[in-house]
Amino acid sequence: MSRPGNIPTFNREFFESSENFTTIGEGNIGGKAQGLAFIKNLIEVELGHDQSDDFILDIPRLTVIATDVFDMFIERNNLVDLRTSKLQDYQIAHEFLQGQFPVEFVGDLMALISSIHTPLAIRSSSLLEDSLQHPFAGVYNTKMIPNNQPDTTTRFHKLVEAIKLVWASTYFAEAQAYIRNTTADPAEEKMAVIIQEVVGFRHGDRFYPNISGVARSYNYYRFGDNKPEEGIVNLALGLGKTIVDGGVCWSYCPAAPQTSTPFGTIKDLLQNTQLKFWSVNMGKPPEYDPIKEAEYLREDDLSDSEGDQTLALVASTYDAASDRIQPGIQMKGPRILNFAPVLTYESIPLNNWVKKLIHKSREHIGVDVEMEFAITVDPISRRVRLGFLQIRPMLYTDEKINLPQLDDVSAKHLVVSNNVLGNGRIKNVRHIMYVKKDSFDKSKTLHIAKDIADLNEILRNRIIPYILIGFGRWGSNDRWLGIPVVWSQISGAQAIVECTLPEMNIELSQGSHFFHNLTSFQVPYFSVRHHKNDDFVNWELLDQQTSILETDNMRLIQLDHPVSVLVDGRSGKGIIIYE
Repeated sequence: MSRPGNIPTFNREFFESSENFTTIGEGNIGGKAQGLAFIKNLIEVELGHDQSDDFILDIPRLTVIATDVFDMFIERNNLVDLRTSKLQDYQIAHEFLQGQFPVEFVGDLMALISSIHTPLAIRSSSLLEDSLQHPFAGVYNTKMIPNNQPDTTTRFHKLVEAIKLVWASTYFAEAQAYIRNTTADPAEEKMAVIIQEVVGFRHGDRFYPNISGVARSYNYYRFGDNKPEEGIVNLALGLGKTIVDGGVCWSYCPAAPQTSTPFGTIKDLLQNTQLKFWSVNMGKPPEYDPIKEAEYLREDDLSDSEGDQTLALVASTYDAASDRIQPGIQMKGPRILNFAPVLTYESIPLNNWVKKLIHKSREHIGVDVEMEFAITVDPISRRVRLGFLQIRPMLYTDEKINLPQLDDVSAKHLVVSNNVLGNGRIKNVRHIMYVKKDSFDKSKTLHIAKDIADLNEILRNRIIPYILIGFGRWGSNDRWLGIPVVWSQISGAQAIVECTLPEMNIELSQGSHFFHNLTSFQVPYFSVRHHKNDDFVNWELLDQQTSILETDNMRLIQLDHPVSVLVDGRSGKGIIIYE
């Protein structure tokens, strides 16, 4: 990843400068910053003329600490050996926090922080991140700081702590496990850091955008008559952490923004609407915990946003008398975040701009893309701002897979699904790790995640691939929605199956970071709905096998013969056959 030659050096008057994209240091700026530079140029050259006084599209103001500063920090503080150490993440983070920041660049950071009193996002931008070959997503840390302390010295120290945490995440177990799954040399990975204004407005003790979104130009999870190439958009109130961590959000197709997500009943919709939102904590400082990524974030109930007057743009109301959903919040009743004011009544031109960005980005990059953005509405002027936060390539194989008839289930059919992420075939897998159905308890998902991590480590060390089967959303940050594993805890899985149960009947997973990593490694992801007759897991066959390892929650089995995984990305259907 090279450094674009037209990016100016950091100006110590951060917000007063005419340049909104600068660098500190002389090294590379990393993949994430490179993507933002691409979008900045795209906006200026091709999309700028479409803006108006009422709507602005931009890249939030940022500066990038280049990789040479990272190299100086590592070398001068003798931290290079930590990459191959057996230390836990928190121990590595502690070592980084004790290190001395390169003195040559202290003045730049002090000048930056002296002129800013609004929240900042300190984000990773490594050399490997968002590359075309293995686009990382959510592997490294991002830390948001409120930056509202009255004295400059405190704000400076909080900024430096956040930078060191992002640097330290380069050596964390999650990142190292991810790199091992690629052809990259871990020793060659270097970290640039983006310091960027947080898009949003302050509402009392909370700072957040009206809408956060993730848009993909290709959708592996189709619904209705939408085509995969028409893409998918996920929207949430507040910070985008709700989306990228696999929380409850609203999904729609840009080609048909008024088409509802396919919930069976209004009751299902009420049970699957966003109920909480994330913001930067601008109030009483939390307990000091510099190695906690969400140290300065807070999660509040939807009712708090109504008091902030940010709900009207995104919500509808359930009218029990008519048993109907009414757009807006004019009447009393349960709120549903279906973004109808924006998508149905076009109170702001969100979808038109999303389609433009998807089309132009796909056209110029040459592959399908995933992008993150945030939208604010000025409480006084009502001016709308779409802040573009990130873009990365999506990868998938276009091999044509012909499936056998799925309506003729036989004893050899281990898993059948009509909603599968991915495309292609996998052979010669004999090990299956699965959550016990009869004893599954969603209050124990944290324990299940630990069991899986332990078994995954054993299989990874023995270079044994396996198939993973469980309940709810894999990778969700909400343990009540599924099993909250991170990528390193399931990195040996060759195919993953999520199943619903009557007591855990949630919509399909759409967590951005988790699923972007699945697609970049081309790991098929099966969704099996318990109430659909044409979805199927052969639990009887699984339970008949002798366990190799077993816990209260999990079983690991080895089949006498290998299974074949077949996924047809054109139809979104897949099958796992016991040969």
